[in-house]
Amino acid sequence: MVNIGLFLSERTHIASPKHFKPEMGSSASEPSPPAGELDVESNIRPKGTLGWVLSSPKPPSLWQELLGTVTETFLGGRNGSSSVPKMKPCNSKRALLFFRGLFPILGWGCKYDRSKFRSDLLAGLTLASLSIPQSIGYANLARLDPQFGLYTSIVPPLVYAVMGSSGEIAIGPVAVVSLLLSSMVQKLVDPSVDPVAYRRIVFTVTFFAGVFQTTFGLFRLGFLVDFLSHAAIVGFMGGAAIVIGLQQLKGLFGITHFTNKTDVVSVLKAVFNSFHVPWNPNNFLIGSSFLILILAARFLGQRRRKLFWISAIAPLLSVILSTMIVALSRADKHGVKTVKHVKGGIMPSSVHELQFTGPYIGEAVKIGLISGIIALTEAIAVGRSFASIKGYQLDGNREMLAMGCMNLVGSLSSCYVATGSFSRTAVNFSAGCKTTVSNIVMAITVFVSLELLTKLLYYTPTAILASIILSALPGLIDFKEAYNIWKVDKLDFLTCMGAFFGVLFGSVEIGLLVAIIISFAKIFLNSIRPSIEILGRISGTEIFCSIKQYPMAKTTECLLIVRIDSALWCFINANFIRERITKCLSERYDNSKENSEQKICGVVIDLSNVMNMDTSGIQALEELHKKVVSHGLVLAMANPRWQVIHKLKLANFVEKISSEWIFLTVEEAVNACLGSNKAGLKF
Repeated sequence: MVNIGLFLSERTHIASPKHFKPEMGSSASEPSPPAGELDVESNIRPKGTLGWVLSSPKPPSLWQELLGTVTETFLGGRNGSSSVPKMKPCNSKRALLFFRGLFPILGWGCKYDRSKFRSDLLAGLTLASLSIPQSIGYANLARLDPQFGLYTSIVPPLVYAVMGSSGEIAIGPVAVVSLLLSSMVQKLVDPSVDPVAYRRIVFTVTFFAGVFQTTFGLFRLGFLVDFLSHAAIVGFMGGAAIVIGLQQLKGLFGITHFTNKTDVVSVLKAVFNSFHVPWNPNNFLIGSSFLILILAARFLGQRRRKLFWISAIAPLLSVILSTMIVALSRADKHGVKTVKHVKGGIMPSSVHELQFTGPYIGEAVKIGLISGIIALTEAIAVGRSFASIKGYQLDGNREMLAMGCMNLVGSLSSCYVATGSFSRTAVNFSAGCKTTVSNIVMAITVFVSLELLTKLLYYTPTAILASIILSALPGLIDFKEAYNIWKVDKLDFLTCMGAFFGVLFGSVEIGLLVAIIISFAKIFLNSIRPSIEILGRISGTEIFCSIKQYPMAKTTECLLIVRIDSALWCFINANFIRERITKCLSERYDNSKENSEQKICGVVIDLSNVMNMDTSGIQALEELHKKVVSHGLVLAMANPRWQVIHKLKLANFVEKISSEWIFLTVEEAVNACLGSNKAGLKF
């Protein structure tokens, strides 16, 4: 292979022998290879960095990218992604890698021991004590019968246990998704009028949510989840928490007639109107008393970490005590509303209840997409938070695949959309869980309870379910994070408030829509007006950087060196970039008129930040090149990225500009321009 001295000698020859400094290790005495001779090993012409830029291989096609994403998802690696050659595994090893990628339990299960099982058993039992009352309450929030919440705490956790990669996350129904389903599905069918049709749409929505989540995981489309920014999620969660809390006033006060709307105005109006009719204060007395008990237990658990189990079992203990009080006092005969019948037994199949035809199929797909994205966002945020504490990385795409499969299976077994719960995950983590076996223990415990204890829930007051949900809401409202968003980025705070007030005074979908619109508007503004930075050299170095950020950087008077700070040079910003560079060139020329010795001789464009460009960007670049050349200047480009140089070659722009004016670094481009014979202009 050509040695480093020959390489540096060639690079010096191409740039400018007068202005280029040879580096350490260069040798002027070594002969250059004959013209046209190819490097045997690299198969490129020995033109230094110019050959490196122009002879880069063809970028992968769209089909290769899609195939690579699926391969990376299941086999844990991407063909051609590493520069280190790897041995191709045999078919049996490929199959093993595939199944281990699909079922992570096959990997860590071989090292599972008794000590881990003891920890997972304790964590699972503690988790079940919290999941049982919460699942019943969240089913009530979703306008479903209590048993469907318990089903959702059995089937999805079992599927996630064999497919999920987070050892801490606890799977089941959550408040935000339950509210989203009830608020959107009841616009199609009123659950109080036709509960069977309502339930069928919920199962169909769950199926489509699983389909979308699985698709996101297979094709590594996790960026779609990121459409809901961190600020949007903070605002959305805060608004949803207040709406959920107001919805629980129905159960807390024992209100019979209540609004189906979720906005704060309608809910408060319904509560105010309910006080004009006789109501039973016993419901409020029971609910508020146990709400204080649960909050006190949580406060104690937070103050003393070793007593976390008190806050974990407080909801279940409250259900048991309140049920006993109502049963012994027969308070249900005196106006206290209870859960009544809860259907026990094994989960029935819901395959026949899925509806893929009819007038509501389009709405079911839309609700499935929204609920699937919300569920993924919450689960991945929770999983990554606890994974960072444990010191490992969580693969978001594998998590999407696991979540999608568990919701697909859940939709076939009478479950609705499940995801990771922050409150239950915190309990699972505090209880010392080691693996996803804690989810298996929890699911088995909930199943046993569903088989044996459902008859005891007849006397459970609905007010206690409302108090359990209310006790979980403070964790959804994050004032501290909202303040941090305000300090760091005002536009992000606008997104946060848009989601918050959209949910609060509109609906769940309006809040999400407002947040997405504001987020995209922010991206759009940054895209159509990217920053064009003038670069200068740091004295004594070869570093070129923005003169605005680094005032000590000195500009080269006879050159205009600019950097395009945009990942895309495309139709929405092509003309803006061209006009800004032309304007900078005009200003530089006007300044150079006063000093005839410092006339501008060229333009250097740093393309290191431009990852891709379309035909509009190429056309704008061609127009800029014509403008520059028509006035006797040279146009040099530095460090064009892979897709950019490939498209410039396909568009024959490399031939127009002459390949000698494409460089790997800004320094080489500057040295070549200074050493060129082209100088002077009439602009």
